[in-house]
Amino acid sequence: MSKKKQFEVLENETIADCLARMDEEGYRPIRRTEKPIFKEVLKNNQPEYQPVSRKIIFDALKIE
Repeated sequence: MSKKKQFEVLENETIADCLARMDEEGYRPIRRTEKPIFKEVLKNNQPEYQPVSRKIIFDALKIE
């Protein structure tokens, strides 16, 4: 069994909910990563990228 696992904060979930889910599975967070999500918009026939949301991912270790 792997000692590391990644947990993504789901669309209709708070960070606290995700941390509680990790705790239920026996993991503790060691790192938080945020990745932006962009949308392509045409402006004057040129593509422009605008941030629309973000994806939050926690790296976690199994609690011994």
